[in-house]
Amino acid sequence: MKRLTMLLLFALIGGVAGGAYWYWSQQGSTASAGEQPKGKGKGKGGGVLTVRAVQAVAKPMPVVVEAVGTVEAEHSVQVRAQVSGALQSVPFKEGDKVKAGQVLFQIDPATFRAQYNQALAQLDRDKAQLENARAQQQRLEPLLKREFITRQEYDVAVTSAKSLEATVAADQAAAEQARIQLSYARITAPISGRTGTLAVKSGNLVQAAGAGVPLVTINTMDPILVSFSVPERQLEDIRRFQNDRNMRIEILADRAAAPVAEGKLVFVDNTVTPQTGTVLLKTRVPNANEVIWPGQFVNVRVVLTIEPEAVVVPEAAVQPGQDGSFVYLIDENSKVKVQPVKVSRQMGADVVIASGIRAGDRVITEIPQTLTPGATVQLAGEGKGGKGGGKGEKGKGGGKKAEAAPDEKAK
Repeated sequence: MKRLTMLLLFALIGGVAGGAYWYWSQQGSTASAGEQPKGKGKGKGGGVLTVRAVQAVAKPMPVVVEAVGTVEAEHSVQVRAQVSGALQSVPFKEGDKVKAGQVLFQIDPATFRAQYNQALAQLDRDKAQLENARAQQQRLEPLLKREFITRQEYDVAVTSAKSLEATVAADQAAAEQARIQLSYARITAPISGRTGTLAVKSGNLVQAAGAGVPLVTINTMDPILVSFSVPERQLEDIRRFQNDRNMRIEILADRAAAPVAEGKLVFVDNTVTPQTGTVLLKTRVPNANEVIWPGQFVNVRVVLTIEPEAVVVPEAAVQPGQDGSFVYLIDENSKVKVQPVKVSRQMGADVVIASGIRAGDRVITEIPQTLTPGATVQLAGEGKGGKGGGKGEKGKGGGKKAEAAPDEKAK
């Protein structure tokens, strides 16, 4: 009995499995029959793609070396106190432009004025004694000739006069030193430029020059220097054109923006930095409007010369590839060809091509996602491009809107 039950159970399971297999087979046949029209549409192929293209042109383009530079003041002075004392006044505001000789700080001069007056008084006293000693020497000189006095007495008078002459000279030096110390109480700007942050305010005690923080730092702003480094392999080109009057150096706040300043090369370092393989250069540029600032990072473009017949295409036409850059070229039969190119340099939105294409060649600037080498294309605005492109997309996509969208976007 138990054995019969097991046989019936296996028979039931086999029947269910066979019915399911038959049902799924019928559904698959129906689906295949329904998809047959779509397979026919895809087999017909797509139509002509509509693209946008431009002709490569030959025009004068500069030969440049680009780098990143740092702005630095040509002259920078840290102003420090040379005497100690209470700071009476600061007749300028931090950040002001100052001129050479302008008073920046006034230290209380009372002590230094008293020392100077004391030195002058001592000088006057010793001068009076010197005059008396010289008069005494003159009085004794004829008496010595008449032998009314001894030689020793006369020599004492001469020695006293010479000693006082030395004393007066020392007093004059001391008075000059005191005068200099008094002048140090008034601190003036050594150069013209723009001041930085004030380290001390009026009323504070300042110390004589040392290792401390300077009272203020002055930087010259016009002209100003820009230092930058270039690879050693480019040094030969720079030196070859260094004395060419057409060579110039442009300073740009942004690579895509217009130059904010322009100058000449003023310094080439006498050694290559071993760690980086670069050479330090400097240019001096006018900066009357202070458009660049010390410490600022800027883009530097060294214009070596002008190439009169450079082949130029838009940046959008050049595509990156595993083996280098390439463009989609349209031949005389309106067929698309992948053309490898060698890019020389880029100036803004223009790319200079060293080799691969010539002036007059047509390159595609808006590349559809469905574009393939050998495809037939037509330029936007020529013939009935919209209809032709639409038919091609419909046939290729089998009527599916999602597949037609990329071609529509390309048109």
